[in-house]
Amino acid sequence: MTPRSLRPVDLAREHGLSTQAVRNYEDEGILPPVERSGTGYRRYTAAHARALRAFLALRLGYGHRTAAEILRAANRGDEEALFRLIDQAHAELLRERRILDEVTAALGALTAAPEQQEGRRKELSIGALAHQLGMHPASLRKWENAGILRARRDPVTGHRRYPPDTVRDAHVVRQLRRGGYPLPRIKVFIDQLRAVGDTADLEGVLAEWRVRLRGRSRAMLAAGRHLDDYLHLAAPPEAPVDGRGAYS
Repeated sequence: MTPRSLRPVDLAREHGLSTQAVRNYEDEGILPPVERSGTGYRRYTAAHARALRAFLALRLGYGHRTAAEILRAANRGDEEALFRLIDQAHAELLRERRILDEVTAALGALTAAPEQQEGRRKELSIGALAHQLGMHPASLRKWENAGILRARRDPVTGHRRYPPDTVRDAHVVRQLRRGGYPLPRIKVFIDQLRAVGDTADLEGVLAEWRVRLRGRSRAMLAAGRHLDDYLHLAAPPEAPVDGRGAYS
């Protein structure tokens, strides 16, 4: 049976898109190749409709670029590339979640018991701060050279002095380094910490970050159904899709 033909407007109307957007997705390889009528009109099918649904759903969780790459891999039957893209996106999301957990733990350390906080409200020398962190002073100098810590110089001795806000930053950096995060990524976070001002503001930033991660996780989960529907429909007869959504 010949698949029922759909017009560009039929695909566009379902998602509130323009017909040009649908044609653009076709040109980008996000939709599978389209047959033309004798008069040159495009003949979309249910497979194209499902491909578009899958792409738009994937885009919410994976982003436009990765979603497009997943659909292109599906359209050329490259299951190795397709599942590698999906696995990589989930691994990146997990890494970001772990970073958030480490930052949250570091924030918890900043709001510890008052007797522990007393030492962090004082200006410290490099030796005193290194002792408090349980590390070598050379690491503090390295963090300073990377633009992560800001020390002032004593006008008389020229020695480094770390004000309370920098002591706070150092404890956050120490926690993140224990989590295995590189200095450039830590610098981005410390810059954000300075921008929001204090730990109360930072708690709000972290809460919003966690909500965004949950939203992406839910979007990835929901998109899987649409992608699986498309893979089932797009698989050639000689290579059916098994119950796990992979070409057999």
